[in-house]
Amino acid sequence: MVAPGLATASSLDAVSAALRAGATTLELDAVAEAAITERGGHSNFKLEPGYHHTICSSVNEDVVHGIPGDRVLQPGDIVSVDSGAIIDGWNGDAARTFVLPDPTRPELVAERQKLSDVTEQSLWRGIARLATARHLNEVGEAIEDYIEPHGYGILTDYVGHGIGRSMHEAPPVFNYRVRSKGPEVKPGLVVAIEPMVVLGNPETFVRDDGWTVATEDGLAAAHWEHSVAVHKDGIWVLTAADGGAAGLDPFGVTPVAIG
Repeated sequence: MVAPGLATASSLDAVSAALRAGATTLELDAVAEAAITERGGHSNFKLEPGYHHTICSSVNEDVVHGIPGDRVLQPGDIVSVDSGAIIDGWNGDAARTFVLPDPTRPELVAERQKLSDVTEQSLWRGIARLATARHLNEVGEAIEDYIEPHGYGILTDYVGHGIGRSMHEAPPVFNYRVRSKGPEVKPGLVVAIEPMVVLGNPETFVRDDGWTVATEDGLAAAHWEHSVAVHKDGIWVLTAADGGAAGLDPFGVTPVAIG
């Protein structure tokens, strides 16, 4: 699963380089697809019934599953981009959130950047916990413990998932505490951890397009995701070029390359 993970990461790198006020979300979709194709992969999002794009692009109050189109990005927008690749029947899945600069609204930009930063850090805390966890649902505890003091809302209707031959597999990966311990963490487990966090109330609705999930209160959202493998020698973040070394270093966790 290393190859599709790196292709997914490459697609998000390409989006990051192309992201600017004035770009359309469909233009971001095109650069992501080109990056995946260059690495010998294909979009696994296009294998989802009824979905026809390489990425999901969710802007401002849209949390996840936004459909790329002719929307023109504006200064100050917060944009979450989810992407995935399939190579030789194996899948990768990851997401990043970006905040476009706006010198005329520094407070708005700072508020949204903090939301994104907290969401990203909660993801790394979840991954770090996975490295030592006995049971999978410890990941959600670590994520909630970090987000809760900031006063943000965590989506509960949408969670992470296992990933392998299919992009979405069992088991679910919660971003918050649940009663059960969840499955045992052992070599062979590969999961997509993806906190979805909002400035306000976590209640959402699905727009008329049948895909886009948006906050009911209209406040901004952030979404970060990595696919992570547990193997006999440790963990490896498949959708990070360095295996997660930089993100995990503050927690004293050193990822180990597979094989």
